[in-house]
Amino acid sequence: MKKIIQKISRALQVVLMAPIKLPGKALNIIKYLALGLGVVETVLDDKDKKGEEESPPADQLLIDKEKEVQDERQ
Repeated sequence: MKKIIQKISRALQVVLMAPIKLPGKALNIIKYLALGLGVVETVLDDKDKKGEEESPPADQLLIDKEKEVQDERQ
């Protein structure tokens, strides 16, 4: 889905940058679509980055649990 959104966003950018005359309403619609896709793309990227940051490696979880058990025994 992410790749599809990126490709559509690029296509809209090409249409906006192209030296062609479009009716005013069509141009406004394309601008809003490009803006909306940019927002969606940013949200998807943020979710991916946030998921990577929140989940520590499994090895680290085991080490932390072992430390907790040792602390409780003392």
